[in-house]
Amino acid sequence: MRLLLFLLMTLPAAAAEHLIFLGTYTRTTSKGIYAVRLDAATGALSAPVLAATTPNPSWITFTPDGKTLYAASESDAMATPFRVDPARGTLSPLQTPQSSGGAAPCHLVVDPTQRTLLVANYHTGIVAAIPLQADGTLGAPQVIQHTGHSVNPERQASPHVHSVTLSPDGRFVLVCDLGLDRIFTYRVDDAHSTLSPATPPAVATPPGSGPRHSVFGADGRHVYAVTEMGSTVLAFDYDPATGALTLRQSLSTLPADFKGSSTGAEIRLHPNGRFVYASNRGHDSIAIFGVDTASGRLTPVAVTPCGGKNPRSFALSPDGAWLVCANQNSNSLSVFRVDPATGQLTPTGHTATVPLPVCVLFAR
Repeated sequence: MRLLLFLLMTLPAAAAEHLIFLGTYTRTTSKGIYAVRLDAATGALSAPVLAATTPNPSWITFTPDGKTLYAASESDAMATPFRVDPARGTLSPLQTPQSSGGAAPCHLVVDPTQRTLLVANYHTGIVAAIPLQADGTLGAPQVIQHTGHSVNPERQASPHVHSVTLSPDGRFVLVCDLGLDRIFTYRVDDAHSTLSPATPPAVATPPGSGPRHSVFGADGRHVYAVTEMGSTVLAFDYDPATGALTLRQSLSTLPADFKGSSTGAEIRLHPNGRFVYASNRGHDSIAIFGVDTASGRLTPVAVTPCGGKNPRSFALSPDGAWLVCANQNSNSLSVFRVDPATGQLTPTGHTATVPLPVCVLFAR
């Protein structure tokens, strides 16, 4: 009995709350990055507070150790490092904004060694690798310019790099280019903070689909990408040795009877690896897919209303118990309880008001 009590006492305590940082557009009343706390027992949200003043932080990301946050300033073509104070929920700038290497940076990720910040620059179709100093500050970027076009003359007349997703081992980065209907693979040289094309360099997605964001499966051998224009989730086999992708499956994120206009936005994997979630802007919903852990194939589970308008971003809590959705056009957050056995989402009714929220990031 004493041994049992000792073991129970030494188990890590469940988090009482989750700290969340929110990227926003600042073209209305927002001032930058906001912080909010989620009650881990009920899903209730605190009132959002301003964590850092910065223009249009459309994407934010942590270093692997969670001590530094990087923000992309979409309007200013800049990236800014911040030191994180988790107790206060505040961010302190480490440096003045630095060049992101291109126009309209919209996605960021830090490599596992914390030596390189990778940036997707949407308007100019540029992926950039920025060296990180020991104190987290940014150096001069290496840039790779994509060229070409795809089939949609309005949306795909030029390249539009939309996301950078690191492989689990950090050796490769997958770059979704909405304008070219391609997902590129680059080798990451973390010692020199440079990128070089893998072999093969890219995989094609269906014409006019517009790949936007991607996520790795729990086994590191499958990748799932949401397409913006196609409103689909694409499932790929992934070769960890070469970084090559092979398309195996394409599933709609929308109900079969939906006739309106909608675009795909965010994609996430549940922490248990058994479910993939993708959001629909227009249908205003989150699609849920079950993952066959042996084959990596997906099976549709449900499509759940997002609780607002234009669900540009959402994230799952580290324990997998909650999903928080940022509804850009209704200036709101909505909270769902997640069933880890079925993947189903249950609205809690808990919400918060935030001006133009476009990125949700749980603190590490």
